[in-house]
Amino acid sequence: MFKKENIPNILTLLRILIIPIIIIFLEIDTKFYSWLALVLYIIACLSDFLDGYLARKFELESSFGRFLDPVADKILVVSVIFILISNGIIEGIFVYPALIIVIREILVSGLRDFFAHSTETLLVTNLSKWKTLIQMSSLGFLIVSNDFETSYILFIGYLGLTVASIMTIHTGYIYFKKNLRLFK
Repeated sequence: MFKKENIPNILTLLRILIIPIIIIFLEIDTKFYSWLALVLYIIACLSDFLDGYLARKFELESSFGRFLDPVADKILVVSVIFILISNGIIEGIFVYPALIIVIREILVSGLRDFFAHSTETLLVTNLSKWKTLIQMSSLGFLIVSNDFETSYILFIGYLGLTVASIMTIHTGYIYFKKNLRLFK
């Protein structure tokens, strides 16, 4: 039943199960629930790191995990972005960096799906990991930004979101350029 080989996949599934709870807590929109949402969001983000680390370190990678892990990441990021826009936390010109991130997530998912039956491996960059860290961190700041009298937390969230969107464009370009050979 509970085997060491299943730990990364269990972490990924738990991340997916946490997402609706995060959304509900964000929709309640009180200080208490926004902090609970942040705690669950941090747990989800850490599980993203941990499942990949464990799968690589102990050679526990599986087809199921290779499919589900990026899907879980995209569901987490896109759903949090949508709720933050819906709640008016991400607004004005900062909707555009959020939109860039969402569009890139869809494009990369499409590219992965397109090559799912290929023997080729899609290449990614280490810069993408930094982009993900900045993107996830900025969303964390935005989750609790309404709970502070000062706008510094909101500014940090917006700044991170903008930097992440610029990195998204750059890493997306690199991603497609490196993998262009697969289209031939």
